This record gives sequence, C-alpha cells and structure tokens, in this order.
Amino acid sequence: MTDRPTPRLLSEAALSDLLGKQQFGTLATVKRSGHPHLTTMLYSWDAESRTVRFSTTADRVKVKHLRRAPRAALHVQGGDVWSFAVAEGDAEVSEPTTVPGDAVGRELLAMIPAGAEPEDEGVFLRQLVEERRVVIRLRVDRLYGTALDIG
Repeated sequence: MTDRPTPRLLSEAALSDLLGKQQFGTLATVKRSGHPHLTTMLYSWDAESRTVRFSTTADRVKVKHLRRAPRAALHVQGGDVWSFAVAEGDAEVSEPTTVPGDAVGRELLAMIPAGAEPEDEGVFLRQLVEERRVVIRLRVDRLYGTALDIG
C-alpha cells in the first residue's frame, strides 16, 4: 500500500488567516430550484466580526437569491490547490447607495484594499451611486477546510 498524505483539518485561526490572505473566492447562493448558484467574487474578510463583505450591483441574480434565501457559503482556495477554506452563514444585502458618501458608499470605500484607494473619492462615490452598488455581508457561523501536505 502507498503512503499518501491525508487531508489535515485546519484550525479556526488557520482558516481565518487563509481567508484574510486571499481576495477572490466562489460565493454560493441558493436558486429557487434549490440548486447552487456559483460566482467568483472579490471579497473583504473581517476576522473580528467574522463577516465577509462583497460589493455588487442591486440587479444581480445573487442579490435576488440572497434576499429570498439568505444562506450562503464562500469557498476560498489557499495559496496552492491543496488547501481551502469555506465560510458559511446568513447573508444580508444592504440597500443601494443613493447619495455619494452615504453609509453604504462609505462601507464600500472601506472595503478597498490598502494601496488601491481611488484617486478621487468623490468621483468614486458618485460612480457607486450610478451603478446602484450594494454590500453583501455574510455573517459567518461556520468555518471549515483542509490542507493536504504535499511537498
């Protein structure tokens, strides 16, 4: 029999760290048929509040799914194909930002990674209003994932 590595469960701290190091993941929402709807999303992880935030527009299918059935999951690949984390919980969708600089617009602005801030904040906030941007907040109640130590 071959000695093959087996998956190693990741600790809560390791899972949180993995979520914090990545920027993209696959968000799973539930279609009316019960099947999953998957979409690759840029996200922001707040470990302290255990909240994943996403920026999207109010007219997206995933927004309709979440307003109807708020259960969702985010799958994030680690730095290699041998590890992953999944964050599950209930999601809420904000109302669209309607006035440049309102609370939703400021929350969206705060989600931008350091070093990628817009040159003109006012122009950026107006663009968010024009696009009818919303914040999806996934309140994580379960984290799980594994790593396979190959090397």
